[in-house]
Amino acid sequence: MIQAKNPMHVDAAHLPDARGHFGEFGGRFVPETLVPALDELTAAFHAAMADPAFQAQYSELQASYTGRPTPITFARRLTEHLGGAQIYLKREDLAHTGAHKINNALGQALLAQRMGKPRIIAETGAGQHGVASATAAALLGQECHVYMGSVDMARQRPNVFRMQLLGAEVIPVESGTRTLKDAITEAIRDWVTNVENTYYLMGSALGPHPYPLMVRTFQSVIGIEARQQMLEQTGQLPDVCIACVGGGSNAIGLFHAFRDDEAVDLVGVEAGGRGIASGEHAARFADPNMGRPGVLHGTRSFVLQDSDGQIMNTHSVSAGLDYASVGPEHAYLRQMERATYTLATDDEALHAFQMLCQLEGIIPALESSHAVAEAIRRAPTLPHDAIVLVNLSGRGDKDLDTVLKALE
Repeated sequence: MIQAKNPMHVDAAHLPDARGHFGEFGGRFVPETLVPALDELTAAFHAAMADPAFQAQYSELQASYTGRPTPITFARRLTEHLGGAQIYLKREDLAHTGAHKINNALGQALLAQRMGKPRIIAETGAGQHGVASATAAALLGQECHVYMGSVDMARQRPNVFRMQLLGAEVIPVESGTRTLKDAITEAIRDWVTNVENTYYLMGSALGPHPYPLMVRTFQSVIGIEARQQMLEQTGQLPDVCIACVGGGSNAIGLFHAFRDDEAVDLVGVEAGGRGIASGEHAARFADPNMGRPGVLHGTRSFVLQDSDGQIMNTHSVSAGLDYASVGPEHAYLRQMERATYTLATDDEALHAFQMLCQLEGIIPALESSHAVAEAIRRAPTLPHDAIVLVNLSGRGDKDLDTVLKALE
């Protein structure tokens, strides 16, 4: 069995800098009341990274509880059907709770325990981060409250029930668009009010420093494993790595291990929704009229906003990609031309969802289906000996109601 390398090393030679900046992106844009809490969190995180006991506890749970390493699967029938590059899948859908979110939730919950914070709050869109947070809290005996937009609660009912079964309180958010953006806003308000005994378990690689760094560190196990597995299974690195990008945690987790391999193309896939022209999408990079640098939820990145700087409403068939901003490291990677970002529409994601089901016997999450859609589009244009690696970030059980309604 392939053994996962230790994902807990923080590489000081690479960004972010000490103040959390990825070039012009990242940083901290928060109320003064949160600055001491973020300073405390930063110090605790770096102390944990330097503590072999913490690393050993996390690694042991990743192996015995999460089920790492997750395998790499060669998508033989999909490859043959498309007639182009070989397609491989990094199977985060096989991790405990059904998605990559558990990697980060478990790491941060252990950090909360180390800091003596008995109460955890989290936000969730697709519900997978909420489930992962509730799972980690149940394992460690912590109180857990999850903020979730009421629109997302309606389309992700199975995950709402799972969180409740795990002992978490799911708090509906009725403000704004009642989706992920508003859930994050409410979670931050809770944290400001209860910072003494509460740990905010951020679900994606966004928010104020040190969250983008912490989430990348805990999710980097994906890329570390995948890099080793591809070398062992194929004898070479992939030509292209593809991942969906909402906030961007699964993508940055995959990309980070390949950042210095210039021959490996890194491709993030945003939610194209009903198309750019419709205005109903969540493609921060692809929309030249509304996507531009700005500040949202404590960090500077690309944000969908109008000419007055007001945050735009977003749409995606996948709740986890339905967000107006993106993690600051992705904005930096795009600016540096190290990664490229494209989009898949709702229809393209639904088509990819069905194709992977029927050709490979794998039901992907709708978020992951956006990455599969890009592989379907790109693979036929590449030589037969080229390798495309898709991060299958989660499984699609949670999306069956949404898919059924969409296909009807």
